[in-house]
Amino acid sequence: MAKKLVIKVTAGADAPERCSQAFTVAAVAVASGVEVSLWLTGESSWFALPGRAAEFELPHAAPLPDLVDSVLAGGRITLCTQCAARREITERDVLQGVRIAGAQVFVSEATADGAQALVY
Repeated sequence: MAKKLVIKVTAGADAPERCSQAFTVAAVAVASGVEVSLWLTGESSWFALPGRAAEFELPHAAPLPDLVDSVLAGGRITLCTQCAARREITERDVLQGVRIAGAQVFVSEATADGAQALVY
């Protein structure tokens, strides 16, 4: 098993099943003791903002706010720098514990020894 799981989620409300799968896998991995780094890009960027996860609904899926809380409690959530800039999201706007970082940090995490990267 990988020592670290780096998950990039590109989907948001535009592709709810794919979005939910990414957050679910991240939360389950955290609960299993895996080090998790979840990256919000594209339409998932909006979930870095307070209250936005509560607006997301998908039948038969765990509530997105619960999944976000689980990942933040035991892992890391990062918002893509360019994605944040395109949406005019700043560090002052995001949930506590969410960082903003760019591709260089993602590549560094995804290619680290013992890391496994997934993209949704």
